Amino acid sequence: QVQLVESGGDLVQPGGSLRLSCAASGIIFRIYNMGWYRQAPGKQRDLVATITSGGTTNYIDSVKGRVTISRDNAKNMVYLQMNDLKPEDTAIYFCNAVRQVGYKRDDYWGQGTQVTVSS
Repeated sequence: QVQLVESGGDLVQPGGSLRLSCAASGIIFRIYNMGWYRQAPGKQRDLVATITSGGTTNYIDSVKGRVTISRDNAKNMVYLQMNDLKPEDTAIYFCNAVRQVGYKRDDYWGQGTQVTVSS
């Protein structure tokens, strides 16, 4: 099994910055893709950014230019650097990992970390 623990969420003012961290542990073999998702109250869980094991990144349009996802495979860590935060970024942010073994695919999720952007 894979365990994911997020950290770094906080209350920040508009225009501020945060760096979220996700630590993966357990059976991390063949985890190819990791990502960050977010869920605001009353909303569905939406993709924010993804990164492959090779470092290829993708971002949702609304965060391009403000958010950077990165990965440290040696430390089993994935990060989300968020700059110029806006109130609409307020959400619980979840770390996601995809593990593929043969034809079996499993998704793993952390408990989430709260990001609140408010003056």
